[in-house]
Amino acid sequence: MENVSVRTSLTPGGHPAIRAGWVLGGALLLAAAISAFASAPPAPFLAAGGATLLLGGFVAYLVRHQRFLRVIAHADGLVHAGRLADARAILAPLLDRYPRFGPLERAAADLLYAGGDPLSAAALYERAARSSRDPRIAVGLVAAYAALNKAGDARRASALDPAAIDVRLALAWSELVALGGDRASGRSLVRDLAATLGPAAAPERLAMLHSLEAIAAAQARRDPATARRALAGAEVTFSALADADRAFIGYLGGIALREMGLSGDARATFEAAMAAAPDTIGEALARRERSHLGEPQSSGSSQPSTDPSSSP
Repeated sequence: MENVSVRTSLTPGGHPAIRAGWVLGGALLLAAAISAFASAPPAPFLAAGGATLLLGGFVAYLVRHQRFLRVIAHADGLVHAGRLADARAILAPLLDRYPRFGPLERAAADLLYAGGDPLSAAALYERAARSSRDPRIAVGLVAAYAALNKAGDARRASALDPAAIDVRLALAWSELVALGGDRASGRSLVRDLAATLGPAAAPERLAMLHSLEAIAAAQARRDPATARRALAGAEVTFSALADADRAFIGYLGGIALREMGLSGDARATFEAAMAAAPDTIGEALARRERSHLGEPQSSGSSQPSTDPSSSP
């Protein structure tokens, strides 16, 4: 991990020395113009010096800006690897100093969402969307609102990038699960996604799609075998997922089992998801849904399972 003093000395591009160079360069160009008007000999030298300072300052600005973006990209990698504490150590001091820098707001929002705080994440995504066109903002914002059970806000946020696969997956999740969701629209989205995503798609996308197919099938009151087959499809990619993704897919699997009326299996699946990756969004969502099920009954519940694709 980078040294904290180095991280906190970073800026998105500006620096007092750069600004001073620009001011001096501008002053030299102005002096050159006045000298040229008066036909004074120093005019070319003043113009050359001013142009050099302005160009040098611009190059220095770009170098510092790219360095700042590389640090953000490094933090993104840590988030994706599940090293949330390391990412937080990098992003927190930077966000304190530059709270209105769009790429940094997006990265911090990703971190907050991954760590199970979709409410704070949604606020940062909304801010980032006003100053950045990063396509990751739309995905994160739709997912954050889906996690918050705000289907209407998720639908609105999806308009930022409606054709993106991950936005459509997150929107399908919202429509099928969140309060106020359009279940029929969610099932239609799932069918469209199933026709779009091939077997070569990323494992986490395939696992999410199969889990959503199971939820859609259970809600449509089809033969429970259809939902179980979809959950079995999610299981195929389960071993290839990172722990945080397993927790999230476990949460979706628990939703499908609950929709099928298998409360015992759903409860056990939520608990397995909670154990898979503590302090992640999957764990937080599974914990919330587990609390809604209450305590198991002494009889009448199905045999518990610890796998989201299990069936009685």
